[in-house]
Amino acid sequence: MDLGLKDKIALVAAGSRGLGRAVAEELAVEGASLVLCAREARTLAETAAAIADNFGTHVLAVPADVTSVSDITRVVEAGNERFGRIDILVTNAGGPPAGTFDQITREQWEEATRLTLFSAIELARQVLPGMKERRWGRILNITSIAVKQPVENLMLSNSLRAGLTGFARTLANEVAADGITVNNILPGYTRTERLEDLAKMMAEKQGISAAEFSAKWEKEIPMGRLGEPREFAALAAFLVSERASYITGTSIQVDGGWIRSLL
Repeated sequence: MDLGLKDKIALVAAGSRGLGRAVAEELAVEGASLVLCAREARTLAETAAAIADNFGTHVLAVPADVTSVSDITRVVEAGNERFGRIDILVTNAGGPPAGTFDQITREQWEEATRLTLFSAIELARQVLPGMKERRWGRILNITSIAVKQPVENLMLSNSLRAGLTGFARTLANEVAADGITVNNILPGYTRTERLEDLAKMMAEKQGISAAEFSAKWEKEIPMGRLGEPREFAALAAFLVSERASYITGTSIQVDGGWIRSLL
C-alpha cells in the first residue's frame, strides 16, 4: 500500500529512542524526511545518522527540551528553514514518574504537566499555521492505554494523558475543514527502555525480579506477550498518511487486547 508519504516532512518529538524512534524509522521507510528532537544530543545524533544511512532519507536532528517554549520554537524554525514546511507532527515525551496521589508533590504535578500536556499543545500551536495555509496536515499524539483504562500507580500519566486526549478531540473538530487530522495512538505494554525501567522499579517494590514482573503484564495481555515498537509504528505511519484522510478525532490502542472495553 502506498501511504502517500514520499517527500512529506515529519517532526517527531522524543525521536531518538523507543516508540519515537520506531515511528521515525517507519516514516523514513515510506519516504518521508524527518525533523527529530530529543534532550540527549549524543543519542539523537546517533539515531539521526543511523536512520539517514539505513533508509536513505533526509534527517535533521535538533536537541531540545519540549517543556521549553523557546526550544520548541527552535525545532520548528529549524525544520521550516531546512525543508520549507512541516506536514506531519508526532508529539511524544517521556512518561512522567510513577506514583500514587499521596506520593506525588506539587512540583512533580507542574513538571509532568509541562512534559506530558503542555509540550504537545505548544508543538501543535507552532505547526498549525503552516498546515492551515497549505490545507493539509497530520497531528498524531502518542499517549497511553491509560486514557481508556487507568493503570495502577500511574496517577500523573492517567490524569495528564486524559487531558491531552480531550484537547486533541476538540482540536480535531476545529481544524478538520482545513484538511488537517488530529488523532491519538495509545501504546500498550511495549518493549522499550522506558517499560524495562518501569518493570525494574515495580519489581523492586514487590521484592521480585524484573522478568517476573514483566511476566505479570504478559498474563494480562490476551496475546500473551509484550508489543514490539515496530508494531506500534505501523499504525502511526498509517494515521499520518494520505490514506487516512477521513480519520480524525480518534484514539486507537495498540495493546494486544489489554483494554477490555467495547470502544
